Amino acid sequence: MIPAHSVTTSTGTQHVQIRLQGVVVADTHRPLLLDETGLPTRYYISRSDVRMDLLAVAPLHTTCPYKGEATYWSADLGNGISPATVDIAWSYEEPISEVAEIKSMLCFYPDRVETIIDGRPLAGH
Repeated sequence: MIPAHSVTTSTGTQHVQIRLQGVVVADTHRPLLLDETGLPTRYYISRSDVRMDLLAVAPLHTTCPYKGEATYWSADLGNGISPATVDIAWSYEEPISEVAEIKSMLCFYPDRVETIIDGRPLAGH
């Protein structure tokens, strides 16, 4: 029997910092944690805690049946968008109602940025 797929969210208190090429792109003490069957915990960050001046909407869009249509974000750290800074984060501008809490929050790919949780690099990345 295949286990049911689930997506749950909870409010975290961890200090989450996202760095890209030594630049702090996001810093929060109020992440929204998203747990989804078969995936590691994802840390969603409010735009007010993200350096949105460094990010631009990317052309890529994908659809998740459990969350909705994802918009991707690339970074420009002052010298343009490069392969190392393209599609480093995603957001759901209009998520499905079951995960409405993630609306417009950003989540960063842990293998494309440096993610620091409570002062420690995210394990395995």
